[in-house]
Amino acid sequence: MRVKILLADDDAARAADLVRAFVRDPTVAVVAVPPGALLFDAVAAHAPDVILVDMGRPDRDALDGLRRLSASRPLPVVLFVDEDDAAFMEAAIEAGVCSYNVGSVSQAMVKPVLRAAVALFRQHAATRAALSEAETRLRERAALDRAKSILMRVRKLSEPEAHRWLQRQAMARGRRLVEVAQAVIDGEGGAR
Repeated sequence: MRVKILLADDDAARAADLVRAFVRDPTVAVVAVPPGALLFDAVAAHAPDVILVDMGRPDRDALDGLRRLSASRPLPVVLFVDEDDAAFMEAAIEAGVCSYNVGSVSQAMVKPVLRAAVALFRQHAATRAALSEAETRLRERAALDRAKSILMRVRKLSEPEAHRWLQRQAMARGRRLVEVAQAVIDGEGGAR
């Protein structure tokens, strides 16, 4: 499987060197972003698997582009900068950078850094997905408990009877249990 790298580097000579280094590797395809082009537009046009950004000096305007990109289409982003700046590093990570590296991109280190960034990105994505799923289940459980409480109070049902009532309504209507529970909470579904 080929990995498509979007290379954003305002230093044309340095970018050309990296592109040449990757040309010999059949597992990698590199697309260089022309200097001055918007990263967001380049990602939309080329659909990369990973983004490599090399900037001579920390640039907060570039972080705005990464932040916008991360909000709409999260991708692993590897950033190389020439100067160490702790505040900029924190801002870069908040903007969606997976790997923050001080120093110029060397051909020997770029592949392991890219692989590590992609692995880290996938791990964080899996963790975010698991957290989102757990939060959804908790919200659904809270809605179910609240609906049962309403049914117990209004219809004078026991907790197991309220649960069975919700189950019967869900089956009869072809809806999910949590949808019926939400309808009870919203005052619908025959709770009263």
